[in-house]
Amino acid sequence: MQAEGTAVPAGATAGPGRWRGVRAVGSMVVLPLLGLAVAIGLWWGAKEAFDIPRISLPYPLEVLVEIGDRPRVLWENGRVTLYESVAGFAAGSATGLVLGTAIAHSRILSQMTYPWLVAFNAIPKIALAPLLVIWMGFGTEPKIAMAVLLCFFPVVLATTSGLTSTPTELVELARSLDASRWQTFTKVRFPYALPQIFVGLKLAMPLAVIGAVIGEFSAGQDGLGVIVKQAGGLGNSPLAFAALVALSMMGIGLYYAVVGVERLLLPWVRATTA
Repeated sequence: MQAEGTAVPAGATAGPGRWRGVRAVGSMVVLPLLGLAVAIGLWWGAKEAFDIPRISLPYPLEVLVEIGDRPRVLWENGRVTLYESVAGFAAGSATGLVLGTAIAHSRILSQMTYPWLVAFNAIPKIALAPLLVIWMGFGTEPKIAMAVLLCFFPVVLATTSGLTSTPTELVELARSLDASRWQTFTKVRFPYALPQIFVGLKLAMPLAVIGAVIGEFSAGQDGLGVIVKQAGGLGNSPLAFAALVALSMMGIGLYYAVVGVERLLLPWVRATTA
């Protein structure tokens, strides 16, 4: 029990909270690096244990050297893939949000379109790549379209699920306050659905990168997918793996950009969920 009149050191009460923050930040940095170290160790160990030829699997150090030798090539082609991925994600997400909202508000539209959306999503998108090239040519358009096709459905599904899961008591409360349908949507249903919508967006972002790479495999002239394809065909597996590492870093960065936007727009989610 503290004696009356005893001065409390400045920051003493904030100490535990501050150290919790330091530990949280440390775990966000240290644990991913530890996981990366374990993955590299397993990669190295598998190559040594099974004597995998270099053309199939290079050493991690060879990939690192390739990244250091060709930073400009990887950067210039990475910008192309980045543009295609972000453009496809933006277009696919916007379209998915609009259609998902329409489906959530119309049972007739839901019954008309939802089964066909599921059927279309089941089509292997790589089978559509040659058709996209025929329709759109060899520019960036077919790559962006492929990214749209891959990231479109998760956003539709998440938006529909979020908007149709609003608790009935919240909707009834809005009606009792004479709120219009638009006010109920903007003040109750859409905010309640946002966490679910962001789940779809976080699923869609990596899929957009995959879609852009599939498009580059089919008819690309530049981009990281083209590097993987050409280097693999020439037997230069270190360069192919270097491009794959660049794609992985791009996917991680874009994913956490969406996470950052979610935390900025929805600060209340972390405080109200377990």
